[in-house]
Amino acid sequence: MLIGLVGAPNAGKSTLFKALSLAPAQIASYPFTTIKPNFGVGFVRVNCVEKEFGVKCNPREGFCVDGIRFVPVKLIDVAGLVPGASKGKGMGNQFLDDLRQADALIHVVDVSGVTNNPVEDVAFLEEEIDAWLFSILNKNWSKLVHKNLKPEEAITAQLSGMKIKEAEVKQILKNFPPSLDDFTAEDIKKLASELRKKSMPILVAANKIDVDGKAEKNLEKIRKQFPQKLVIGCSAEFELALKEAAETKIITYVPGSSHFEIIKSEQLNEKQKIALEKIKNFLDVHKTTGVQETLEAAVFKLLNYIAVYPVPNNKLKDSEGRILPDCYLVPPNTNALEFASIIHSEFAEKFIKAIDVKTNRTLGKEHVLKNNDVIEIVTSR
Repeated sequence: MLIGLVGAPNAGKSTLFKALSLAPAQIASYPFTTIKPNFGVGFVRVNCVEKEFGVKCNPREGFCVDGIRFVPVKLIDVAGLVPGASKGKGMGNQFLDDLRQADALIHVVDVSGVTNNPVEDVAFLEEEIDAWLFSILNKNWSKLVHKNLKPEEAITAQLSGMKIKEAEVKQILKNFPPSLDDFTAEDIKKLASELRKKSMPILVAANKIDVDGKAEKNLEKIRKQFPQKLVIGCSAEFELALKEAAETKIITYVPGSSHFEIIKSEQLNEKQKIALEKIKNFLDVHKTTGVQETLEAAVFKLLNYIAVYPVPNNKLKDSEGRILPDCYLVPPNTNALEFASIIHSEFAEKFIKAIDVKTNRTLGKEHVLKNNDVIEIVTSR
């Protein structure tokens, strides 16, 4: 799974990326700070199954705090988007091509209103992606029509770089003319929009909610204008400040928490004291910076992913002594065989059965997994 961070220049996209990942990323107040995409890793929270087994887990990746497991999620921060990108303006098609890899998008919008019109920003991203997909389909439509393939096969092949399945395309096409030859330009535009909705679900991160003035009002305007959208207010700057302070052991802070504790007050200068007090006041009102919730909403609300724990030989411990070492985030309706292939292709090839470790029940390959399942995959030697 890969979550893409997108947005207009100066919206705070690279700050949000760094706040989520603490990976190096240039942060500056001028357009196109991000030229090549940055890749990083953020973490989402799930209730660890360690409590159910009365053990303490030892994750191979990520970490666990008081029974809350932080599971890694890959992130990509792409170049700032400007209107007309689908026609090559700004970073243009390089930006849009980078998005092919993402399963979902977090659209970072500056709700302070200092550098933009937040409501217009929300709309133009979808318009640009739709226009880009339309240009790809329309340019090659005559070839698609004459290919000796089913419509869903031809379109899926044309968009092979995107994460959309043939079955999903087939479902979308039920609302369109039965033959590709009967499509009008308007039909192709509508198809591009439907394909984008399915393959690139978008969450709006209403950033800079900490800025005094119009931020709160702009957030409400966005929610009113786009009631069907998932919109989360956040302060990337405050989250980054907390993460960096925690990194240097000045404070203790768990991502997504409503509070932090200063442990080295003697090391704080006056400017830092004022900054931390401002953040504390913000958390007293908002309960969180919103950054952790933004990523989690993309994973669990947009994509509806679930957490599944694979274990070896019906034991919670691996060969190196780690307890519940792995936690995988997988799409909804993933069955046992598909889960085996996610772990390793060889597990799928040699699949015999799966075992629900909680109940010791044998599961067939078509069994659909549920959140927080603990599964052993049994294979042939």
